[in-house]
Amino acid sequence: MGLFSWIIVGLVAGIIAKLLMPGNDPGGCIVTMLLGVAGGLVGGFLGSQLGLGRVDGFDIRSLALAVGGSLLLLLFFRFMQKPKSV
Repeated sequence: MGLFSWIIVGLVAGIIAKLLMPGNDPGGCIVTMLLGVAGGLVGGFLGSQLGLGRVDGFDIRSLALAVGGSLLLLLFFRFMQKPKSV
């Protein structure tokens, strides 16, 4: 999969992940895209380890793995943030 495909899958996966897990997250389009690309890497790695497949093209399975990885990263990011004192 080429760089342009990774960017498109990352942007779509990041948007879907942020829609599924709304919150007060920093960042705009670039951060969302980076979240999705990193989620694709995490989802592809976990998917290949669990026998679910790899993120190697633009299809539903690859998008689902990328969204799942993005959700994991977003959850991890939120867990690592310190609570804001009021």
